[in-house]
Amino acid sequence: MPESTTAATQRPAASAQGDYRELKRLVGEAGLLERQPLYYAFKVSLTLAILAAGLLTLALVKAPVLLLLNAVFLAFAFTQIGFAGHDAGHRQVFGSTKNNDRLGFFLGNVLLGMSHTWWMDKHNQHHSHPNHVELDPDIVVPIIAFSEEQARSKRGFARQVVKYQAFLFFPLLAFEALMLRHDSIRFLMEKKPRTAALEYLLIACHFVWYFGMVFYFLPVGLAVLFVIIHQAAFGIYLGSVFAPNHKGMLIMDDGTQLDFLREQVLTARNVRPHPVTDFMYGGLNYQIEHHLFPRLGRNRLKQVQAITEDFCKARSIPYHETSALGSYREILQHFHQVGAELRGA
Repeated sequence: MPESTTAATQRPAASAQGDYRELKRLVGEAGLLERQPLYYAFKVSLTLAILAAGLLTLALVKAPVLLLLNAVFLAFAFTQIGFAGHDAGHRQVFGSTKNNDRLGFFLGNVLLGMSHTWWMDKHNQHHSHPNHVELDPDIVVPIIAFSEEQARSKRGFARQVVKYQAFLFFPLLAFEALMLRHDSIRFLMEKKPRTAALEYLLIACHFVWYFGMVFYFLPVGLAVLFVIIHQAAFGIYLGSVFAPNHKGMLIMDDGTQLDFLREQVLTARNVRPHPVTDFMYGGLNYQIEHHLFPRLGRNRLKQVQAITEDFCKARSIPYHETSALGSYREILQHFHQVGAELRGA
């Protein structure tokens, strides 16, 4: 984690505002901001093929051990679908907003059982106010605290969880998929977006095909165990990929005054690139570049990363990148420190 943000915040306001325009110009001149239709045609097709392989295994394999291993494989498939839905939500796939939304409804509502509109609303707030204690929904969580102030505000069961949240964080991720669906349904009920009726129908389609296949091909007891393992592994994988992005980085509040470039860089953490890491993280290991250029195609992130890191270093802007294990160590250390006051009390 960056040790200090002082150097990054001392640049004159006018110059600071111009820094992002300069970085965007450099990236644009390198031809890296253009849409990548062929890449996404391949990527979405591959993702659907992975899902199809898991469903075919569910239908044909009879050995219980292999079927439960397939539950974990399908959790991997579901998370990869989530990455594709994320990219569609950022308008990375098609030039048309309608086509991106259509893909998002299919991937999110039909295949995952989560509202695409809810995710768009939540994720756009996060991008607009990353790590803001009041405005970023990703760090306003009932039973997790990201700052000492949040920890002190917890009561009852949540307070007990926050005391030991460093130890409980990954086990709690087993419930992440369930909570995401709960939040998306609640959003549709409370906000009543114009797409609500369609999204209810598509989410219903998800549960029909999902539970229909599982309980048709498996005995009831095995089917229940399959669902539990699948949903828990899905939540853990999904949460483990999103956790390194911002947790333990600079926390923003209304008194924090940063230009767009520094706000996005200082609140985000990159996980060191590697072909396996890039695939398993769906490109979200390039979190700094993703926040600076949300519509940037996933296959261009590595090239933009090299430009961005050099640009930040030349301006003394702390640019934080670590290994996957290093990122989890930083997160857990941060959570442990946040809960220290409650443990002392």
